[in-house]
Amino acid sequence: SAGSYQNASGAAECLRCKPGSLCPRGASLELPAACEPGTYANATDDGGLPDCFDCPAGSSCGGGAAPPAECSPGSVTATPGLFKCERCSAGSYQNDTGATGCHDCKQGSYCPEGASAPRPCEAGSYSDKTNLDSAGGGGGGPQGPAC
Repeated sequence: SAGSYQNASGAAECLRCKPGSLCPRGASLELPAACEPGTYANATDDGGLPDCFDCPAGSSCGGGAAPPAECSPGSVTATPGLFKCERCSAGSYQNDTGATGCHDCKQGSYCPEGASAPRPCEAGSYSDKTNLDSAGGGGGGPQGPAC
């Protein structure tokens, strides 16, 4: 029946397809799902076709049969259905996995693009501003203010 397969000859029963696999009626093997990037498969319907769902916020989904992958520290996805995590912009950071937003950099520190934690200002420098993107010089880099 659809949603199951059997790869051994002479077997009396079929094996249930793993969630997210493709198993049409009469299948002798499981096929990977063909979900679009930004979606993933975690169930197989009665017709043997995988159901594709939007990737959850805080994760990326490359498509196919791959399960969602939580964004690593320093990157986020704010909305569902994305295929790629975006790096936190300079002046912000994210220290958790699976996050949906970045935090402003803290006073006395700076955060380059993709930061997973604030970095302390260089010795002899300090700023009471938040969202700094570089360590020294006082004048800031091409992207914004510095310590």
